[in-house]
Amino acid sequence: MLKVAVIGAGTMGSAHSEAYVNMSDTVLVGIVDIREDVGRNLAESQRTNYYKSFEDLIASESPDLIDVCVPTSLHREYVEKAAKSKKHVICEKPLARNLEDARAMIKICKEEGVKLFVAQVVRFFPDYQKIYRLVAEQKLGKIGTVRTMRGGVFPTAWDDWYANVEKSGTLIVDMIIHDFDFLRWCFGDVERVFAKSHLGRDFNRIDHTFVSLRFKNGVIAHVEGSWAYPSGFKTEIEIAGSNGVLIHNSEDAVPIRSTLRENSLHISGVAVPESPLKTGPYQVELEHFVSCIINGTDPIVTAEDGFKALEISLAALESVKTGKVVALKEVD
Repeated sequence: MLKVAVIGAGTMGSAHSEAYVNMSDTVLVGIVDIREDVGRNLAESQRTNYYKSFEDLIASESPDLIDVCVPTSLHREYVEKAAKSKKHVICEKPLARNLEDARAMIKICKEEGVKLFVAQVVRFFPDYQKIYRLVAEQKLGKIGTVRTMRGGVFPTAWDDWYANVEKSGTLIVDMIIHDFDFLRWCFGDVERVFAKSHLGRDFNRIDHTFVSLRFKNGVIAHVEGSWAYPSGFKTEIEIAGSNGVLIHNSEDAVPIRSTLRENSLHISGVAVPESPLKTGPYQVELEHFVSCIINGTDPIVTAEDGFKALEISLAALESVKTGKVVALKEVD
């Protein structure tokens, strides 16, 4: 049984706290948030303890695992505090706001002998896991192009930090990093990036971006992201290969449809639906990380994967600012 503490009582902190309470291998020993009313409300709802600071938590509890769900610009501070306290760490995506912080976080966790997990949760959605398997099993044949879309309303949070480019990195670093990570999982490393967005134009908390990725294996991906919706949230993905096309739309009743060409045995293509898991993807993700700690196994998404997804995101942001194609380095 692992004792877990959550740092941050916002949207993700709430989702992660609820998941831990429902898991058989964890006990939630505390919530930390500088906003006492918010922190206490969450702690009371999950029947655990509230602490004003990380130091207060450590002085009163002895957690095995610290789950960092604070704004991105604060990730390094709390990951380093957890590592120096010899606690394993789960850090919400993106791993950091810049590569220097991300590399330092990975380094200190290795030095202190603790595990660092990055919560790139899309890898744990059943629809996306099914898509990954179809690609890995080459059901679509040789992949040529991919299109993804992820969009919703502009997020609001403490200190309005999403509206601060230096803190959030816009939706490129904060949101479509999910798609960058998933696509890299499917197709390997990215060679170069080109992007356009609303950055630098005053649209009063409306953002939209288009990012083109060329992978080293030749696959071309077009990633669209939006914080311009009046409400709601949706995702889409299309993958075109030599054997057919796969389409996923989160708003469809059947979220994945794959139409495949007949092979030499004249087996016709079929629709491939995927129903949700019994538990939600956030809990599935956290159960996986906890299992890795208990059993000493490797995670589906590593800290290095989180670093690489951030690297792609920052290259896209640089492309937006310069108007140029950005090539990713061969070595960090």
